[in-house]
Amino acid sequence: MPWTKENYPASMKNLMAPVRNKAIEIANALLDEGYEEGRAIAIATAKAEEWGENRGKKIKKTRATT
Repeated sequence: MPWTKENYPASMKNLMAPVRNKAIEIANALLDEGYEEGRAIAIATAKAEEWGENRGKKIKKTRATT
């Protein structure tokens, strides 16, 4: 099942939008190559975080403290 900006794995919810979008793009490409869903998500998340770090982007959302 391909993911979209509105429908993506729960494990990507804390990623900033640009990084999450890159993870979705990578995960969908891995699925097309025949990777299992769980493996595609793990690889895509790691690669997207690396992509973000290399571009000086904020990777994860910060939690608000109360």
